Amino acid sequence: MGIRFELDPPLTTELRDEIVNLWTAVTNAGGAVGFVGPVTEEEVRPLALAALRDAAQGPDRLLVGYHGDELVALLFFTDNRFHLKAHWCALKRVMVHPDRQGHGFGRTLLRHAEQLARKAGWEALHLTVRDGRGVEEFYRRLGYREVGRLPGALRVGPGDDRDEIQMWLSLT
Repeated sequence: MGIRFELDPPLTTELRDEIVNLWTAVTNAGGAVGFVGPVTEEEVRPLALAALRDAAQGPDRLLVGYHGDELVALLFFTDNRFHLKAHWCALKRVMVHPDRQGHGFGRTLLRHAEQLARKAGWEALHLTVRDGRGVEEFYRRLGYREVGRLPGALRVGPGDDRDEIQMWLSLT
């Protein structure tokens, strides 16, 4: 069984809770999705609900992926909110449940996002990666290239500053 996607799903209470659960699990497994683990669902919920509000009200969009009935992946298409950047989009909070990593779900999620981006008329996708986890190699294998680096931009702990790596995928 593969992964099935839904763009802009109805944000039921159940789905919101599943997203908070996924976000917490990804963070606690070392994922760089806005927090440094360990975190609780109560810590994640305010940021998750704000991101979901922006997706529900626009201009952002939410893409979720299911394996059977289980939510296993998601990402946000984040509008740049600036007309000179309307030809490209930023991907935020790209995540796959830790128990499902290594099964091709991340690659499939990003390839599906590329297809949707092309349909939307975007010419490129941008995302950022926290240095120190090696995740940039995953994105490189998918055609993203490093286009910039903000040294020490992310303070993940006292005396532990990480670079924020800017990555870009041309869709043209």
